This record gives sequence, C-alpha cells and structure tokens, in this order.
Amino acid sequence: MKRGITIGVLASLAFGSSGAFVKPVLEAGWSPAAAVAFRTLIAAIVLTPFALAALHKNWKTLWAARGRIAAMALIGVAGTQLAYFLAIERMPVGSAILIEYLAPVLLVGFAWATTRRVPKVVVLLGSVAAVAGLVLVVGPASLAAVDPSGVVFALLAAIGAATYYLIAARPSEGLPPVALAWSGLLGGALALFALGGIRVIPFDMAFTDVPLLGGVVPWWVPLGIVGIVATAIAYAASIAATGMLGSRIMSFVGLLEVVFATLFAWVLLGETLTLTQLLGGVLILAGIVLVQSEKDARAAAPPTAAAMPAPVESSGG
Repeated sequence: MKRGITIGVLASLAFGSSGAFVKPVLEAGWSPAAAVAFRTLIAAIVLTPFALAALHKNWKTLWAARGRIAAMALIGVAGTQLAYFLAIERMPVGSAILIEYLAPVLLVGFAWATTRRVPKVVVLLGSVAAVAGLVLVVGPASLAAVDPSGVVFALLAAIGAATYYLIAARPSEGLPPVALAWSGLLGGALALFALGGIRVIPFDMAFTDVPLLGGVVPWWVPLGIVGIVATAIAYAASIAATGMLGSRIMSFVGLLEVVFATLFAWVLLGETLTLTQLLGGVLILAGIVLVQSEKDARAAAPPTAAAMPAPVESSGG
C-alpha cells in the first residue's frame, strides 16, 4: 500500500508539472489539441524500448488486452483530454478542473450504485474533504462564470477520468503497466492526430522559440519535458499505482495533481499561491487519508470477518 501511494504521489507530481511548461507553448500559438497530440506521441516514443523489454516478445498479452488498450487510448488518453479542452474553450479553466476532478466522487457513487452498499462514513467524509480542498485550491471565484455546454464537456472529462482509473485498475492478465501506458498513449496520439487532420478539433502549431524560465528556447524543449516527465513517466507511474491501490484510492491521490500544478505555477511562472490554496491542499491530503484508512481497516480485519462474503469493490484493487 505505501509503495503504491508513493508511486501515485510521484505520478501526480509528474502530471502537475505539465501546465507550467505547456503554457508558453500555448501562448506561442499552439492549439491545446496539437500540444497534447505531440506530448502524447513523444511519450509513446520514449516508452517504446521499456514496453518492448517488458513484453519480452510476448505479444499475446498485448493482443489479449486489445479491448482494454483501445479503451485506454480512446477514453483514458484522447477522449478525456479532448473533452477537457472543449470545456476550457467555454468556461474558466478553474471551473473545468474542478468539475473534471469530481472523478473520485463519481467512483464512490459508482461503487455505491453497483454494490448497493452505502459507503462507510469515513469514505463520505473523505470525499467531502477532498472536494472542499479542490474548491479552495482552484479558487471559488472561478466558479462565477459557467457555460452550460462547457459544464457538459467538463462532466464528460470527469467521466473519462473515472473510466481511466477503472481501466488502469483492472487485472493486468500479464500485461505490464508500462506496456499498457505505451500502447494507450500511442493509440491516443494517433486518434488525436487523425481528429486534427480532418479538422474535427483545432490543430494549430507554431514551430518558433518560446520563453521559458527567464530565457528563450526552441518549441520542442518544453514539449519534450512535458512528453517525457508529465506524460511518459506520469502515465506509467499512474497506471502502476492504480494497479496497486485500486481506482478509488488512486483517484483521490490524483487530486494532488492540482496542488502540484499550483506549486509549479508559483515557482516557475510566478503565479500567486495563497493561504487558502495551501489550506485546500491540506484538505485534499486529509480526504486521501480518510479514504485510505477505510481500505486499511478492511485489510486488517480478523480472519473471522474476512471469511464473510465481501462486497464487490469497483476499484479492482
């Protein structure tokens, strides 16, 4: 459990670094979809040797997991990010992030609906604490202006994020996490390039120098950093951690991405970090601890209790 939490936090840290490095690229004229497609393709290329080594030429596991890989590529990678970018075109970024990161609450509700068992009080309290913390980190003021269509796309992104965690938490059946990350990223990149090629989504690129960390660098430097750190490492670590922790707990750990993104923006871009945002980060951590404590309590149950029929958990872990 502790190893899974550590890997999950590292994944959130890696994911959280993307905004500070992508922002200069977007300001230089790149459309969000094009930037995402390139970062995803770079990540797939970086992970290729590691995935091939992990597979040991055992392509049967890759073929056997083709449905899971397709779902990861189309929903977990391309679909979720596309829905999010469509949302931020219609509403403030903070509001879109807040709605998308309701994914952990959706997973709690999914488990409630599918098992027909009311979640433990500690899980409900953890959900409330995490959502409250997320509101404080993003900023309540960002909720003032919303567009109904933007809300719909943001909710689709939240469903996509929740689905991503469910896909990552499914039994691996011999498919290494890095191979799932690699194949999902490759498929997602191809899907985004195809959508951009037929102009379903704006797909603009600007191969110029961009400002970064007080200097000027070629466009591929920040995209390379995002592709390697915030995509390749982040997805591989996130999928591995989800397999250890289950979808529900990892989705709460994933909330730390917003906290880390705020910290990176503060350090690298000079954006303001307030006491309220720090308090929000503390509440998110408290929510994670509360939700994890419920699973730890069940794991530590005496044999007599373990012998009773156990409820089915949507987390897969």
